Amino acid sequence: MIYIKKNITKYKIFLTTILFTSFLTGCFQTNMKQFENNTPKLNLFSFFEGDTIAYGIFEDRFGNLKRQFRVNIKGSVDKEQLILDEEFLYDDGEQAKRIWKIKKIIDDKKNIVYSGQADDVEGNASGSISGNALNWSYDIFLNIKGSNVKVHFNDWIYQQSDEIAINRAYVSKFGVNIGSVTLVFLRGKTATSIGPLNLKNW
Repeated sequence: MIYIKKNITKYKIFLTTILFTSFLTGCFQTNMKQFENNTPKLNLFSFFEGDTIAYGIFEDRFGNLKRQFRVNIKGSVDKEQLILDEEFLYDDGEQAKRIWKIKKIIDDKKNIVYSGQADDVEGNASGSISGNALNWSYDIFLNIKGSNVKVHFNDWIYQQSDEIAINRAYVSKFGVNIGSVTLVFLRGKTATSIGPLNLKNW
């Protein structure tokens, strides 16, 4: 009888933990509809077509600044595909390159969704736009202390004007938050007046 009661108690604790975790997960999910009336309306292909520059930082989960970086981005549109050629310089001198190939797709519910691929991304990135916001998620391999580590990015891009957008990305591993990335994208005349950025020396 004591053994049964102990098992029941453990089961209740386990069930409570699952329900509480599910509740928290639900609380942190963002409804895309809340952005649908926000302007300017984000057109991913037209915003990133041409030259864009970006300044970014990476903070750990405690808000400590860990890295700073700069990016030159060349965007081109080929039919229904956006190609982003990104070149990075980090404040420790590391240089990196990534080429995104992003496609616009009409899903079964006739909604526009986006699917993207890059060499260091596992599988496909996927996302959707509502109003001025893009939500974009993917698993990516990052070089951390000489090792390739797979992490998950939950990316949010908010267009602020015709030439400025802000990117907040939440980085996690095994569902645990490990940090965040903040980027400011500049394009058009704003980018031309500053860039292209020097990616040889910090």
